[in-house]
Amino acid sequence: MNSRYSRQALFLGKDKQTKILNSSVFIMGAGALGSSSAEMLARAGVGKITIVDRDYVEWSNLQRQQLYSEEDVKKRLPKVVAAKNRLEQINSGITIVPLVEDVHGLNIEEMIKGHDVIVDATDNFETRLIVNDAAVKNGIPFIMGSCVASYGTIYPVIPGNGAPCLHCLLNHLPVDTMTCETVGVISPIVQIVAATQVAQALKVLTGEPVTPLLRSIDIWKDENSSINVTRLRNNDCPTCGEHATFPYLQYKNQMKSEILCGRNAVQIRPATNDKYELVTFIDNLKDKVAKPIINPFLLSCEFEDMRIVFFKDGRAIIHGTNDTKTARIIYNRFLQYY
Repeated sequence: MNSRYSRQALFLGKDKQTKILNSSVFIMGAGALGSSSAEMLARAGVGKITIVDRDYVEWSNLQRQQLYSEEDVKKRLPKVVAAKNRLEQINSGITIVPLVEDVHGLNIEEMIKGHDVIVDATDNFETRLIVNDAAVKNGIPFIMGSCVASYGTIYPVIPGNGAPCLHCLLNHLPVDTMTCETVGVISPIVQIVAATQVAQALKVLTGEPVTPLLRSIDIWKDENSSINVTRLRNNDCPTCGEHATFPYLQYKNQMKSEILCGRNAVQIRPATNDKYELVTFIDNLKDKVAKPIINPFLLSCEFEDMRIVFFKDGRAIIHGTNDTKTARIIYNRFLQYY
């Protein structure tokens, strides 16, 4: 057994440490929760960690997203690329797979294939329901987690254990429109939620039982609760019920444009799976854009009084508007120069 894991192996046992070394974890999101979870899992020796995220590193991330540096911001690096760079410095003996992708119901199943557990680090509830559908359908445990301000929630979805999935709990979870962009977030709650998620993930990887507890914590108000929600399972649930249809994996429910809350920006996701050669694109644009920044993953520039971050899969974030119609017009004008 590698001596770097000796203290962990003393607690878990060598056999369970070996299971961790041979395991594979999928992290959905590389923001605050994702970067914290990724670092803990890398230090624990998880053999393969796949991280997916659609965004790039910005200055506002550095307050709580612990894998990133000022240099990552200056280079406009995608979060998963910056995360891979840092994680390989932490543990060179494991495999880190970065995916600069926007997750939706039509690509999630291929992404999670072959993984032992999914750790949720998304920033919106719709994406969580997409992952929940894919996890239940494919029989992969899914550790849900979220945090905002000083408050966090954690819930493990373990397919086949008779407990409710996230969809079952929709009518029992508080409806809250708060986001990190509107009310902020402090890093201690991020660390607590991520640590709890990673503990649950390690239990799954080592074969330990996981209790279906819905946990909530407010680190500022010194409040916490844990509720066993087994009885809340819905036999008619469209995700885990007897006649499951997995609605969030269906084409008709896929979002094509999305307002990014609190950022005065809209994301455009094309219906096609075309790949764009960014070097060719910037050559064609030349005098039509200002302040261009290009790396192997994205092109950032100013175009028609707005800032566009264009990814090689055709996805783009249009900064300077919250109107999806305006964003689409700008996107189409921008693409005509390709």
